Amino acid sequence: MGAQVSKQVERRKDLKVQKKILIDLDKTCGSDFPGCDYHPSDRKIWMAELNPEKLVVNKIVWPGTHDSATNKIGIRFISRPFAQCQKLSIYNQLVKGTRTLDVRIQENFLVCHGPLKTYSVDLVFDHVLKFMSETESEIIILEIRTEYGHKDPPEFDKYIQGKLGEFLIHQDDHVFQKTISELLPKRIICVWKPRNSPAPKAGSPLWSATYLRDNWTDTDLPSTKFDNNLKHLSDQPPCSSRKYFYRVENTVTPQADNPILCVKPVTNRIRGYAKLFINECFAKGIADRLQIYSSDFIDDDFVDACVGLTHARIEGKA
Repeated sequence: MGAQVSKQVERRKDLKVQKKILIDLDKTCGSDFPGCDYHPSDRKIWMAELNPEKLVVNKIVWPGTHDSATNKIGIRFISRPFAQCQKLSIYNQLVKGTRTLDVRIQENFLVCHGPLKTYSVDLVFDHVLKFMSETESEIIILEIRTEYGHKDPPEFDKYIQGKLGEFLIHQDDHVFQKTISELLPKRIICVWKPRNSPAPKAGSPLWSATYLRDNWTDTDLPSTKFDNNLKHLSDQPPCSSRKYFYRVENTVTPQADNPILCVKPVTNRIRGYAKLFINECFAKGIADRLQIYSSDFIDDDFVDACVGLTHARIEGKA
């Protein structure tokens, strides 16, 4: 018992130190970067506002959400706080400006996060299609993966194609150098990551896991995650020469041996430093590597930071 108490005391000390590191860094370096003062007039159609004929896929900083379909996960006030990473529905996330979705499923077609489950993946498709019907030039990346410990839904690749087929952008390395206007009317890059089923092949309407990569650091310590994100991003080639999407997640995760297990108070330790991270990318000369940038509980400021940097890139300012 005494050892456990001592461990928790040390963890609280570590957390206090790590919070102070980011506070001090923010005070010293600030959150300014090329495009930080840009704000789209309508986040729902920010890609259209930036001009689809000028907007090249590998120049986009894609605002993403982590565990996107968890707004109704588990039981409200009971299990939901331990797994909910977004409060907005899929549709409302897209309207707010999100352009990369992270959806985990299980064998019975239900969306899940670990052991907790929520609505059918059909609701995700319905929300995506509703957004598609209301916009003309917005491209999204939809990642669907079978959650760890679960089996793939039967013939799910065909199921996705049956739901989204008319909008699916086929797997092709040339997509990264194309403008949005060159891809239209196709508008969804769907990455399907099964556990046991065969991966999508080249030329398929779906994209394989090799096209969406990240380096996940499972920690609740904000400075550790911040620094690891910078380190892993620095190991990537620039977006202009990559043939895959690379994701940085501005999140931290509750740990089982820590008394604070609810997602929001833990992930809030890093959420406010999204712009600082971009500033540090410029300071370290790696801003040209930032591509998909994801958050828990996405908000306007996060979206605007991604859109602003995208705008600066296509204007030749970043």
